[in-house]
Amino acid sequence: MFTGIVEERGEVVEVTATDDGRRLRITGGAVVEDLQHGQSVSVSGACLTVERAEPGEWFEVFLAEETVAKTYLGEVGEGDVVNLERAMRADDRLDGHFVQGHVDTVTEITDIREVGEDWVFEFAVPEGYDQYVVEKGSVGLDGISLTIADRDEETFSVAIIPTTYEVTNFGEKSIGDPVHFEADVIAKYVETLIEGYR
Repeated sequence: MFTGIVEERGEVVEVTATDDGRRLRITGGAVVEDLQHGQSVSVSGACLTVERAEPGEWFEVFLAEETVAKTYLGEVGEGDVVNLERAMRADDRLDGHFVQGHVDTVTEITDIREVGEDWVFEFAVPEGYDQYVVEKGSVGLDGISLTIADRDEETFSVAIIPTTYEVTNFGEKSIGDPVHFEADVIAKYVETLIEGYR
């Protein structure tokens, strides 16, 4: 479980293809300091397991076929920037919202506008997830906990403050780039619970 408060950007420094997936080696700062084998880490919103780590330098994760199919991590290459967040502890503050790291699908950036010191990023509403995209609702985008500022039939937008722009990979993004989308898990549970009353 994660909060969606990205700790830092990491860099993919090595990609190895395997028969049943691919392996990424990622460098970073504070996040990499204490990562160990078996721990969970959010890589641009995808919850992955650390296979190997050199504390303070790098860690490696394996992308199974399911992860490659559901995310854009199957397309990342050396030099690409990813968002990193360590799993939350039971005694942590929850500054964002509950983010599982279970990417639902991939959406696309349709517009980027600078508004004063902030930015407005617009995304396509993913097919089949329309009911989870509500104004002022929470959404996980590349592992970032964000509030939906506005939406219409085909798109929704979020406001990105300077800190988020600097700390996350959104500062590297362009129109047309893919972004991981995770719907609010609480909304999913509520939908399941009321299913029988419809």
